[in-house]
Amino acid sequence: MDTAAKQSPAPAAEKPSGAAYRNLVMATIGFALTFWAWNLIAPMSADYKDRLGLSSFQQSLLVAVPVLVGSLGRIPVGALTDKFGARLMFPLISALTIVPVLLLIPAKDSYGAMLAVGFLLGLGGTTFAIGIPLVNSWFPPSDRGLALGVFGMGMGGVALSGYFTPRIAKHGDNLPFLVVAGALVVYAALAAVLVNDRPGRQVPTDTLAHRLGAAGRLRVTWELSALYAIGFGGIVAFGVYLPTYLKTWYELSPTDAGTKAAGFALVTVIFRPIGGWLSDRVHPAVVTSFALGVAALMAIVQAFDPKLAPGGTIALLVMAAGLGTASGSVFALVSQVTPQAKVGSVTGIVGAMGGLGGFVPPLVMGAIYSAKGSYSIGFMLLSDLALAGCVYAYGRMRTIQRDA
Repeated sequence: MDTAAKQSPAPAAEKPSGAAYRNLVMATIGFALTFWAWNLIAPMSADYKDRLGLSSFQQSLLVAVPVLVGSLGRIPVGALTDKFGARLMFPLISALTIVPVLLLIPAKDSYGAMLAVGFLLGLGGTTFAIGIPLVNSWFPPSDRGLALGVFGMGMGGVALSGYFTPRIAKHGDNLPFLVVAGALVVYAALAAVLVNDRPGRQVPTDTLAHRLGAAGRLRVTWELSALYAIGFGGIVAFGVYLPTYLKTWYELSPTDAGTKAAGFALVTVIFRPIGGWLSDRVHPAVVTSFALGVAALMAIVQAFDPKLAPGGTIALLVMAAGLGTASGSVFALVSQVTPQAKVGSVTGIVGAMGGLGGFVPPLVMGAIYSAKGSYSIGFMLLSDLALAGCVYAYGRMRTIQRDA
């Protein structure tokens, strides 16, 4: 996804245009709606577990499959965005996501069918790779961290799903899928009219393999991928697994568990632009290091299984703030430590790895609980990863010069 990178960079003194803000708003809304669709299975997973007689691991796999597909799908979708632009890709992907959303209705009584539809539902998680180059191209460097952070608030679709999906389902098992499908129809129509690529967009002439190969040879690509896998991966993992954790460990009802999980997701949404805003003022590596350090500390607290009120709630919400801040600051870091000509391609790989970071933890948490009857080991593993990211971001990434 190096289209934005190949365009002429905006002067530092340039102010974003009205078109820039319009595209930011449309990209954020589209990101939120497709993320809601992407996360439709997780809030209902406890119901599917009871209905289909699933083990904890099978339940975890069910909610993790869309995450895996959505993450890997960002690479080809990003390449297609390079070729055809966000003006085509946003309405197209939004419209295509309607298909698996509606297929959840006939598939709900078969585990195999649910896995297959979950695979297709991963398409909704790929819009991240469309929005990042779109927003990046419209905003000058001085405002880019905050703008990308605001776009990242679209991951609040996870919170929307966690809060509204089980409540809507009370009025009809199929109603959540019909509501989301209808919203996607409206958005796809609006996006076809209101989303525009920046004038002068250059279509890349080299192959996808060449662009990804060049980005993959950069050490910084994998360093950023690791940091984003911890920050954003942690958000995705908790977004899809927290309802199950709260229901299983704290014995909450599906509605209460979904509500509290939505609160966690909402905090990450609020703190993502804060991470971007801070990174426009302080080196983003420092912001990332501090945020991951906070997340590591709270994971250790939660590993000791505090009561949900108030200890567990405080620990989970502060952890959400740390992960949200880190996910915002890492993409500000991308534009500062990556060669300008390769920002787009690096973004695609980093975004994919971040999503993959959310695929593994639900499987690990489910497997550990099935084997040990406890989640403590899982939280300690999370704290170890976050602490490693904290030390590496401060010790290594802070020393890389800013890219003017």
